Amino acid sequence: MVEAITKATDYMAKRRIGALISIERETGMSDYIETGIQLQSRISSELLINLFIPNTPLHDGAVVIQKNIVAAAACYLPLSESPFISKELGTRHRAALGISEVTDSITIVVSEETGNVSVTRNGELYRDLSGETLRELLTAELISPSRIKQAASTRWNWRGKKNG
Repeated sequence: MVEAITKATDYMAKRRIGALISIERETGMSDYIETGIQLQSRISSELLINLFIPNTPLHDGAVVIQKNIVAAAACYLPLSESPFISKELGTRHRAALGISEVTDSITIVVSEETGNVSVTRNGELYRDLSGETLRELLTAELISPSRIKQAASTRWNWRGKKNG
């Protein structure tokens, strides 16, 4: 899953294809999945890229990943009402922050304007992440702690934090 997401994100960032991918963790996201088009599909970078190609039926809204499958696309996420969000950030970033304020999800945003990759978690926005940093973050956050210990890697520490 991590490899498919990072590969798709890299591809979309280079081409400035906007994307919003939210990964369910402990807090259920079924209410948000129901707002979109149900897919229940195996994750692949090709599928993720195709879902966000502009002017296609499913490109608006978020893709929600649940239990390692693409549960739905074109989902509506709640927008953050925080007055502290930078004016330079658009609806995708506001939605990513909004869902991170009400669930424990991790959400990846690719900016259509800049191609920059951001991640939200627990109401915080981490901007301008490299492909390698995104891979490290997703690996640390999504792979079970026992597997991380076996690999003798350390937990990702949210370097380069830049609040929006």
